[in-house]
Amino acid sequence: MIRIMLADDHEVVRAGFKMILEQDPELEVVAEAADGAQAYAVAAREKPDILLMDISMPPGQSGLVACEKIAKDFPATKVIVLTMFAEPEYLFYTLRGGASGYVLKNSTSEELIAAVRAVAGGGSYIHPKMAALLTKHLVDGGEEHDRSYQQLSNRELEILQLLAKGFTNKEISEQIYLSVKTVEAHRSKIYQKLGFKTRADLVDYALRHKLLNV
Repeated sequence: MIRIMLADDHEVVRAGFKMILEQDPELEVVAEAADGAQAYAVAAREKPDILLMDISMPPGQSGLVACEKIAKDFPATKVIVLTMFAEPEYLFYTLRGGASGYVLKNSTSEELIAAVRAVAGGGSYIHPKMAALLTKHLVDGGEEHDRSYQQLSNRELEILQLLAKGFTNKEISEQIYLSVKTVEAHRSKIYQKLGFKTRADLVDYALRHKLLNV
């Protein structure tokens, strides 16, 4: 029996994937989590064989951060990213962080089950669409020539990286020993300098420019 854990902030989504997975008599969903912090705690307790992890969960409890931590701290639990993000930058980041698979949420039931079985068997799985994008990205060189982030100060760059990983202003202030008000001021400057309107803009930018790996 392959023991599976689902981590997604939408209960209905978790219920749907559980129904799909348990069509296979050798797959069992043994645990669920609604955010990254909870996913880490439950994975530590339940030690599932497979963790299907959404990476776009609430800020401060980010799936991106949890994916990396769980893959590092609980190597017996294999992480499969389950996401709507079809950009190669997300694929690169999560694979470098230790994920064993990358599945899009619009995958068929057969594709999802195949991914779980492949990873549980010691292999890896990348959604066919992502594999094609990955190949094209590598053939094209995959280089990002925009260096607009160089106008940021070292402190602003540090805060951008932490924001992109899903930390809140309060968590950042505690981590780098600044007041929340100072962190908020830096955040405003970052948004202004780089033309961001939302946190999603910031995350996309950080991933495209490989700023989470420096």
